[in-house]
Amino acid sequence: MDKKDYYEVLGVPKTATQDEIKSAFRKLAKKYHPDVSKEENAAEKFKECQEAYAVLSDENKRKQYDQFGHSAFTNAQGGFSGFDGFDFSDYGDIMEEVLKNFGFRTSSSRGSKRKQAGSDLLYRMTVTFEEAVHGSKRDIEVECEDECSECHGEGGFNSHTCPECKGSGTVTRQQSTMFGSFLSRTTCPHCGGTGSSFDKICTSCKGTGKVVKKKTLTVTIPKGVDTGNRLRLAGKGEVGTNGGQPGDLYIEFAVKEDSFYKRDGNDIYIEVPLTITEAVLGCKKEIPTLYGNAYVTIPDGTKNGTKLRLKGKGIDSDINNKKGDMYVIINVVIPSKINRKQKELFKLLSETELDDDSEFTKYNRKLKD
Repeated sequence: MDKKDYYEVLGVPKTATQDEIKSAFRKLAKKYHPDVSKEENAAEKFKECQEAYAVLSDENKRKQYDQFGHSAFTNAQGGFSGFDGFDFSDYGDIMEEVLKNFGFRTSSSRGSKRKQAGSDLLYRMTVTFEEAVHGSKRDIEVECEDECSECHGEGGFNSHTCPECKGSGTVTRQQSTMFGSFLSRTTCPHCGGTGSSFDKICTSCKGTGKVVKKKTLTVTIPKGVDTGNRLRLAGKGEVGTNGGQPGDLYIEFAVKEDSFYKRDGNDIYIEVPLTITEAVLGCKKEIPTLYGNAYVTIPDGTKNGTKLRLKGKGIDSDINNKKGDMYVIINVVIPSKINRKQKELFKLLSETELDDDSEFTKYNRKLKD
């Protein structure tokens, strides 16, 4: 099959300047590069563009092409030989721009030792109900990656520019595929993409610049913390790479349940037992709150399950800057055992009890129906 005219491939006139040729190739490379294009036959089209650019971007090859056409660059095997002596610098810059636009990590980001933030860490802490209510301090031990003290995070000693990639972090290779020859940049195998190498690798960190260490931190437990809440300690995570910012440490809390108090957000619930006489006659009842004992007035005729609110006696939270309430749930206790005198008093009371209360009235009416 006859090859298309190189000028037609790039979509430029034969009078096009080098800037116009470069601009046209850049546009087509973004469209057909095999790593980013999903179009059918993209690899073949990219190979055509690459081949055309290799010739037309070189003034000497362009003159040969204008005079002899494709035959000027066909080798004995019938393949394209126009890459011989090709200057990769502009081509590499264009490919780097293409891949960067599609989110690929490029040579400049590797060779320049791009700063990279350290990883965040998560520490799960279980606290008591008292610690959660009033706040506290606790020392914890965290294991994480830190800068190697032997090589100061470099990974080795006597650093120098990598002789293989000349500090770029990548090397350019010509690859032959079923679609033809392609030029590609790959990570330098000698320096691993850093652009530099060492006379001696650090034995403490094995060239990584990082070692695992244990460090002790004092954590301030905020008042009002609840299960699932997280506390961020900025910069207390793992060390960054190439001078990047350290990560953060997140403390995730789990609060133990209390045997006496029940919690709902910032509100606290307690169950207070009353005798029959306290419920009937009313009283002043001393109850334990989160902030010391307090007296609550129990009205006469208080029924079982009655809920009394003590405003502001709940949790004073630093998490949401709100103060909850305490709710007293009345539990009228029926004695399971009574002495003879108490029994006589209850019998005497039964003779004077009235059943005209609204609840009894409703019940008695149902019996008569």
